Amino acid sequence: MALTSIPRFDGTRLRSYILRLPLFTRLCILLIILFYFLCLMPALSLSEWGSLWPSKIRFTTLHRLNTYPFIHAGLLHTLFNLFALTPLMDRFESEHGTLLTAALFSGPLATIPALLYVVFELYVLRGDTPVMGASVWVFLLLSYEAINKLYRSHPSFDLAGLVQIPTWTTPLILVVLTNIFIPHTSFWGHLAGCAVGYAYGLGYLKVLAPPDRVLRWVEGKGNLLGRVPHYVSLDQKTYGRYGVLPTSNSGGAGPSGGSVQSWTGGSQRLGP
Repeated sequence: MALTSIPRFDGTRLRSYILRLPLFTRLCILLIILFYFLCLMPALSLSEWGSLWPSKIRFTTLHRLNTYPFIHAGLLHTLFNLFALTPLMDRFESEHGTLLTAALFSGPLATIPALLYVVFELYVLRGDTPVMGASVWVFLLLSYEAINKLYRSHPSFDLAGLVQIPTWTTPLILVVLTNIFIPHTSFWGHLAGCAVGYAYGLGYLKVLAPPDRVLRWVEGKGNLLGRVPHYVSLDQKTYGRYGVLPTSNSGGAGPSGGSVQSWTGGSQRLGP
């Protein structure tokens, strides 16, 4: 009797995938890893400095609106979010280009979910729970893909032949399951990420993106395609993933909550 073959880990494929990652995705991975090691140094108090702590948001601490996705509560929290975020950010950057992705995730796609959480936590829940973690982007990107891609190709899925569930609700189901099975996660932080992902996927937030004309001018002026490794062109659909023109041939030419909790177990993490 033939033995069933057991799939083996292919390190070559993993290495090839990592080497193909685009620039901004690489930068996010490196920053998350760097912040993890910096958080191991108690003297720096990096978690307290960079987490999204609602009552501490002031003009002089607005950096919190951008730093909280890079800070995590521990090794497992960091690894889970890295594995979840990398393919999602890779796909987004490959479709939209490095410059636009960097502008969005260093701007509105980081600050808007943060502000939603801060307002809801302070004025609705009357709490002050600090949160941190890149899973806000995980749920944002899952929601963007669900409403912009999955729902268009597969509007619903059948649950045991009893009910049709819209596919765009999949990220919301994951938020609920994450909150049930993984302790100390931020339900409202994840929900804020989903809300912004849906809004961007439906086109309501695209007005906040820099104009294509400006991005193309920056790309051309800085010759980013020629100078920056792993850079993805804004026109990648025309010029290829890394802006490389196809070789011309004889066949043709042209491009193809509550009181403040203590930091020991008091904060909530965004994600597993």
